Amino acid sequence: MSRLLFALLCFIGFVASGQVTRDTLLVGYTPAAPFIVKEGKNLEGLNIWLWKEVAKDLELKYTLVPMNFSDMLDSLQTGGIDLSINPLTITSDRSRKMEFTHSFFASNATAVVAQVSSFDKLMVFLKGFFNANFLRGLLLLLLIIFIFGFLGWLFERKENPETFRTGPRGIWDGIWWSAVTLTTVGYGDKAPQTKLGKISALVLMFGGLLFISGLTASIASSLTVNQLNNNPDGFNEFKERKVGTVAKSGTRTFLAEHFFKKVKTYPGVVAGLTDLKKGKIEAFLYDEPILKYRIQKDSSLNDLEILPLKFDVQLYAFGLPKTHTALEQLISQRILDIKETKEWEIVLNEFGLVEL
Repeated sequence: MSRLLFALLCFIGFVASGQVTRDTLLVGYTPAAPFIVKEGKNLEGLNIWLWKEVAKDLELKYTLVPMNFSDMLDSLQTGGIDLSINPLTITSDRSRKMEFTHSFFASNATAVVAQVSSFDKLMVFLKGFFNANFLRGLLLLLLIIFIFGFLGWLFERKENPETFRTGPRGIWDGIWWSAVTLTTVGYGDKAPQTKLGKISALVLMFGGLLFISGLTASIASSLTVNQLNNNPDGFNEFKERKVGTVAKSGTRTFLAEHFFKKVKTYPGVVAGLTDLKKGKIEAFLYDEPILKYRIQKDSSLNDLEILPLKFDVQLYAFGLPKTHTALEQLISQRILDIKETKEWEIVLNEFGLVEL
């Protein structure tokens, strides 16, 4: 009884204020599955269900007006429409220009990238071994083996002719001994006997340990950096890359605030994911539930994958012009009432949505 009385008083104030002169509310929307799903002439989705429940409870007359996302936001600011039932992210910039109802869903943004084939992953891995730093290290390693092999043969060839033979075969004996010593394999088939030979062996052993450790670290670092550059799972990995998002969206504002330099905007999700598939951008960043639903439903996007990356926690709400504060209070109260029902949980499950 108290809720009904509160709604009645708010409605009287809403009508008396003269904030909305139209008898029938103009309600703007743009498809944003699974919140607003348009299949032919049919409209469904979480937001469609929620708005119908609110309008029925408050006995509001309305007309649904299809619009593109950018025009819808502009119309909210100028009063061209009375309400947007899209899942609008509440941001400080938008709050200065429009009213928001109570939030009805919490989510986050994520990133979609093109899947990498097994062959491409193998090529990326092999490429890590053939970068400039690795090749320079390899050449230096071969040079060290040759120099100490030659010195070992030079010191040992007279007093140890059975192990270090004369001529080219002896030089090969020295190179073999140097490689075995440097890599700490230690076959024991060749060993120096002279003082100078043993000194060169000590230098090679201790110097080789340091050199091999450094070379191993360089290879590991190269492979790690290469893997990060080709399989990014961190938010900052995308700052220097060409990425896409929806124009005038909360994600676009977030990327601008975090100094993303190469951001291409699109009128909708489908256009952005299509360019991602064609390789025109390296990643598409937007609301996770919308991206997940679109990729699951569209078989042509199966070669795209959503990364386990979550950023920019978002609160979704309906938007209204600044002049519609009384209407906003009415709708907000009904949203709170509906969210406390079991039916709300059932509808969320029906559309595969899980709140944070």
